[in-house]
Amino acid sequence: MPQITELETLEAVQNYYGKVLQTNKDLKTSACCSVESLPSAYLPLISKIHPVVKDKFYGCGSPFPQALTGRKILDLGCGSGRDVYLLSQLVGESGSVVGIDMTTEQLDVANTYLEYHKEQFGYKKSNVSFIKGYIENLKSCGIEDNSIDLVVSNCVTNLSPNKKSVFSEIFRVLKPGGELYFSDVFSDQRIPEELKEDPILLGECLGGSLYTEDFRRLLTQLGINDFRVVSQSKINLLNPEIEKKVGNINFYSITFRAFKIPLEDRCEDYGQVAYYKGTIDGAPHSFTLDDHHIFFTGKPMLVCGNTADMVSTTHYKDHFQIIGDKSKHFGLFDCGPNPVASGDQTPGACC
Repeated sequence: MPQITELETLEAVQNYYGKVLQTNKDLKTSACCSVESLPSAYLPLISKIHPVVKDKFYGCGSPFPQALTGRKILDLGCGSGRDVYLLSQLVGESGSVVGIDMTTEQLDVANTYLEYHKEQFGYKKSNVSFIKGYIENLKSCGIEDNSIDLVVSNCVTNLSPNKKSVFSEIFRVLKPGGELYFSDVFSDQRIPEELKEDPILLGECLGGSLYTEDFRRLLTQLGINDFRVVSQSKINLLNPEIEKKVGNINFYSITFRAFKIPLEDRCEDYGQVAYYKGTIDGAPHSFTLDDHHIFFTGKPMLVCGNTADMVSTTHYKDHFQIIGDKSKHFGLFDCGPNPVASGDQTPGACC
């Protein structure tokens, strides 16, 4: 049987999210529902978002890094705009958020409530905009090279039939030192072709999910040698018919972050120490870089060269002090297990 084309895949996704689903209650599995709880500090911000926008929200994570005031953010596959309107409050009037989606029905909802949210947030002028377009071709949406501080996405890249184009475009539009911070559905093995073409599995964020190792290879091809898992959780599908279809494939909601900075492909030891100053709004006591780097204010942490660069050459640089440089090399950094999971007290671990 011939494989479906990229255009047919996009049309199937548009139909599912534009016509089949009316609200998130119509989903057949939990994959496209948020399995990661929002930080409690965001709940008052969510309460300001219109109920219709929230009802049409489909997402699997909480892709909202810290220190966002004044940033220019791009949300890929923004849908009805829930995350855009949340980010609008986080960046403040001095920042801006652009949402891109290909589904007319979803964008109609997002645009309907532009004025409502401007008034809710107390802004003189809206700091958000929505563009109809494809995340595989951001240039056609008018997004210039090196123009975006932060790219976010919530359970959308799995829906794309050309993921290499998506991630290539992301790193084209990010400024040097910019950040990709996104949540999506991933699998622990490659999805068979017949499941990729199943319209329900595709629409439910399962058929197009990337095998985690293929995701790593894809980013490596694009020159992203080190990226980090912020959080992950296994998805319970809660649908016997779909569970029977997918068999022994396991699916996970994972939030990743990656930076547009040159990094080495292994964690190298230069004897560097990082201190978090406690100066990020809302994070006076600690800062979480990833699932095994929690920096406590004022407490020294031994870090590899890549971690040092992530916090000292990006927009987090004003919030950290790095002791040491790369003039002396001590070999591979001692990558230990996650201290939280294992009880290992080894400070700093990049693998």
